[in-house]
Amino acid sequence: MLELTMASVSGADAGATAGMLMADAPSDPGAMLRVGRDRAVCRLATPDDWLFVSRVHLEFLCGPDGSWQVTWLRGSHPEPSAEVRLTLAGQPPQTFPYGGTAKLPAGSSGELVIHDRTGPRTVNVGFYHEAP
Repeated sequence: MLELTMASVSGADAGATAGMLMADAPSDPGAMLRVGRDRAVCRLATPDDWLFVSRVHLEFLCGPDGSWQVTWLRGSHPEPSAEVRLTLAGQPPQTFPYGGTAKLPAGSSGELVIHDRTGPRTVNVGFYHEAP
């Protein structure tokens, strides 16, 4: 099972969790959870006017062995208008590359933070990947 939480935070709301959304999916091969602006395909959707987040920004995909990975999908622009940082529990934050993919170890938790490069807005996506 992969559990996600998401909070969209602007400068004035830093530290608030009132707008937190949650989603989960079983660790079945092909299971997918998406984060972005497009409510038709994303289980966790950001405000429509937050254009630094792509229609489908992050994609969590379960592989054939029940392991999960996350990909920052490349959009139509060669350079993103956001910056993403990945933190796995017990490790320092690291820059997550545009178009990059990272495996989420079973039993791990952490956070991906999408920063707007033009203003004080972030989308915080926490995750917990249950051990089998």
